[in-house]
Amino acid sequence: MKVILQKDVKGQGKKGQLVDVSDGYARNFLLPKKLAVAATADNINTVKLQEKARREREAAEREEALALSKKLRESSVRVTARAGAGGKLFGAVTSKEISAAIKEQLGYDIPKAKLVCDPIRAFGSYEVKCRLGYEISGTLKVEVVEA
Repeated sequence: MKVILQKDVKGQGKKGQLVDVSDGYARNFLLPKKLAVAATADNINTVKLQEKARREREAAEREEALALSKKLRESSVRVTARAGAGGKLFGAVTSKEISAAIKEQLGYDIPKAKLVCDPIRAFGSYEVKCRLGYEISGTLKVEVVEA
């Protein structure tokens, strides 16, 4: 019996795949647990339309990530921090603070998990790498100044 998987099934395939399984396995396990639907012409057409919509959505998200990468390359963010004698910071400037500064100053919502940097422990200018998805990354200039 041919079925279209609704979720990943170990040993059978990934979500959206058309697979051929035994009749009993389909009737007694896959269909009752809503892991698959019967491969009728209507269901196959629906899956094709969903796949096309997913590809278009991914292409649009990729274009957005490329545009954001270019905008970040041209931008810089100022982060203020308190320091003691000798220019050493109290603590460090972390990706969480940089993410908050990006949202406040530039209006882009980039989660702290997407920022690749070590904690900054001194004043100065740094470059922070931002992973934007779809193997696209951008760099952002971060200036750490005294509060």
